[in-house]
Amino acid sequence: MIPNRRQRFRLSRPALGIIAASLLLGVLLTTLTIRNIRREESLMRTFLLHEGLTLIRSFEAGARTTMMHRMRGIDPLSTLVTETVKEASVDYIRIVDNQGNIIASSGPWPAAIRPRPAKILSGPAPFTMRLKGRGIFEIAAPFTPLRGWGRGMTGRGDMCGLKAGGRQPQVIYLGLNTTEFDKARKVDFRHALLLGGILFLAGSAGFYLLFLYQDIRVARRTLTDMELYTNNVIESMPAGLITLDTEGRIAACNKQAETITGKSLRRLQGRILRTELPSFPAVVPRDAPLVETPFIYRHQGRAVPVRISTSILYDTDGQRNGLVIIIRDVRELAEIEQKLEQSRRLAALGRMAAGIAHEIRNPLGTIRGFAQLFVNKFKAQAEERQYAEMMVTEVDRLNRTISALLQFSRPREPEFKDVSLNRLLAKTQSFMADDFKTRSIDFHLELPPEEIIIKADRDLLLQILLNLLHNALDAVGNRGRVVLGAARRGQDTALWVTDNGCGLTTEDKERMFDPFFTTKKSGTGLGLAVVHQIISQHGASLEVETAPDRGCSFTIIFPRGAEKSV
Repeated sequence: MIPNRRQRFRLSRPALGIIAASLLLGVLLTTLTIRNIRREESLMRTFLLHEGLTLIRSFEAGARTTMMHRMRGIDPLSTLVTETVKEASVDYIRIVDNQGNIIASSGPWPAAIRPRPAKILSGPAPFTMRLKGRGIFEIAAPFTPLRGWGRGMTGRGDMCGLKAGGRQPQVIYLGLNTTEFDKARKVDFRHALLLGGILFLAGSAGFYLLFLYQDIRVARRTLTDMELYTNNVIESMPAGLITLDTEGRIAACNKQAETITGKSLRRLQGRILRTELPSFPAVVPRDAPLVETPFIYRHQGRAVPVRISTSILYDTDGQRNGLVIIIRDVRELAEIEQKLEQSRRLAALGRMAAGIAHEIRNPLGTIRGFAQLFVNKFKAQAEERQYAEMMVTEVDRLNRTISALLQFSRPREPEFKDVSLNRLLAKTQSFMADDFKTRSIDFHLELPPEEIIIKADRDLLLQILLNLLHNALDAVGNRGRVVLGAARRGQDTALWVTDNGCGLTTEDKERMFDPFFTTKKSGTGLGLAVVHQIISQHGASLEVETAPDRGCSFTIIFPRGAEKSV
């Protein structure tokens, strides 16, 4: 099962750049649109004000040149106002005095909140007002058509009944039509909306592509992780794996397949399997459950027992895409099966030997008794006494062999009690003292400075030490050196036997604990096997250091509390 590893969504630098650019474009477009609308408003006001003032000046000039019509009973101002309003760009004109009395008017007068005429007359500049919703831009300004006219013509300011008009200030209200400007503004606004829509669509598409890119990036990262995970799993497989395409060409393999076949299959990719590995069996695809076929693969003079299984490889559409070949090297399995069979035989032999040994021990006791009787009877006859003592010695040796065989075939469960290693080592030395003295062995007892007490079986430990010391005596011969000692090593306790004898070769060291394996002519091969068995029963470990002609060192490590786990 592939572990579920979710990739966190992270914006990359290009993604952040796209977002920042989109936001910047949106802000720029909004700012430019608002500035254009304000600029157009300002330009319209300036243009209409200029046009209105021009019309007002025209009124004033026209009024000056047509004042003679009043002498004839014709009101030229009303006529001028009426004719001017007929222009499409002018909605209305109204002229009032400073009290608000109408002097001349033409066109519909819309209601609105306007400043008083007195305020307009006292102001430094014309007043302008936009009547929203009506399409009108109104200009209110002082109107002085008769200023300086009467005195230039007649020298009288009240000529032709115009005294009031010449002296009383007037205000003109001019309403200019802004329909065309409003239409142009609406067109500009629609263009701005269109550009905004285009920008929105472009931004949306950019964001969609951005998130699509992020999804692709996450999917690619996930795919890469999955590929690495799959490659690690395939490369760490204990079995060889070869994949073939539909034409039988090698597509991929792992290192274990190269090790088993002895070829670099990576260099053979794209080549036919049967051509490159002629000794390989015919590959039969199977849809059935995995079935292994045993086969002996031969390459460059070596024979490798393998088991081969095949299965069809399908793609996502369920179509056949190739074959998967799994090759298992069963050499270790064959060795294990061989050792298991050997263990079964040894177990059967041990059970048989135990039964035989049990039946032999009773007659051996009788034989030893009679042999000891003969020793005492033939005290005067040296030769007969020697034969009798030899019989006792051989019976004892045979009895020890039978005891070791019984211990190995039917190991006794240890009885854990407090054991003082100091006393145990001293007792072992007393048992072996005569042997050391007879062979002139340089024996050293290395007792710990303080008493060490462990949980163990005293008799089994004594048996271990006696077996190791007897092996050391056989290894050093006469005038050798043997050391027996114990000490604390941190939380553990170490017990060792070392000698300077002949040592063991690497091959002998690998087999030293096998039952019935011995390098001595008179040995049974059960001593070290029993030692290893007893050590395992105590939950301890055994360290062996040896080399030819450099002696042997056996160190037993008792971990703290190990005997409690047995």
